[in-house]
Amino acid sequence: MGKEDKKDPKRERYIDSKESEEDVVFNLSLRPAGFTDFVGQKKVIDNLLIALEAAKKRREPLEHILFSGPPGLGKTTLAHVIANEMGAKITATSGPAIERAGDLIGILTNLSKGDILFIDEIHRLSKVVEEFIYPAMENFQIDFVIDKGPYAKTIKFNLKPFTIIGATTRAGLLTAPLRGRFGMFYHLDFYNTEEIATILKRSAEMLNLTIDSECAQEIAKRSRGTPRVANRLLRRVRDWAQVKTKGRLAKDVINDALNSLGIDSSGLDLIDRRVLKTILDFYNGGPVGIESLAATLNEESDTIVDMVEPFLLKAGFLKRTPRGRELTSLARKHIGGKETQKELFQS
Repeated sequence: MGKEDKKDPKRERYIDSKESEEDVVFNLSLRPAGFTDFVGQKKVIDNLLIALEAAKKRREPLEHILFSGPPGLGKTTLAHVIANEMGAKITATSGPAIERAGDLIGILTNLSKGDILFIDEIHRLSKVVEEFIYPAMENFQIDFVIDKGPYAKTIKFNLKPFTIIGATTRAGLLTAPLRGRFGMFYHLDFYNTEEIATILKRSAEMLNLTIDSECAQEIAKRSRGTPRVANRLLRRVRDWAQVKTKGRLAKDVINDALNSLGIDSSGLDLIDRRVLKTILDFYNGGPVGIESLAATLNEESDTIVDMVEPFLLKAGFLKRTPRGRELTSLARKHIGGKETQKELFQS
């Protein structure tokens, strides 16, 4: 299967926690402006509030902050909330976007005192750029070498005190020197059903959509504990209701809408169930190594590790052992008789 097949619209996932272009616009409109509107991650928020209050009293910029966790849990949103609460300007970029040291210098020299630089997927910074960022984080200085050999000169750039907020979905890929320069580390975990339902009610209100607690709970149960997925499903349910039931939202309407998208009562879609079914049918429930599993599914191993596994592990459908991935009894019960082999492997 060629790389171009990866973009086949038939294989797009409604419960994929990666942010699409449509999601970017939609989520900006729903993003909370302050901590009072932010739902979930209570321990993280409590600690951040203390850090922010202390920094304000000292009239100093915040220490550098690192957020880690699966996609769609609010790392970017928290960075913008922090900027709003501190009254600071935020500049957002990503690791892959900063290709050269000169790009980083241009960004850093334009920051004013107390400004925030948000770097998404910070683990994907190139080695050259990462080495330039060390003195910037520690001493607010950058040493830039121009020319070569005997004509080489070092130019020192003095920066105004600023805060870097890094976000990563793969904390284990961060180098120790970079990780060690962050003063605060916070891991964001999946949300519970009640928290997701609260987020859905707020989103529905902002969309002028009437939704009761039962409907919000039904969508929340299938949202994989991820606000981004919940808001995406809310849009699809809204579309279904407007076309099929003249805008009426009820539990049966939501069930019909989400079932039509292939999302079951636990939030698993066809790809999730295909992974579980493959482990059951081809490897007798496991254990199986990730490379073998990826080869059988004709998928990239990173796709399984980043997009499929996190929720399956959290929900108790899958477990990792020293010998590989293995199904739990809950997974065996859940996928029993749900799809035929033909349905699971159709494109």
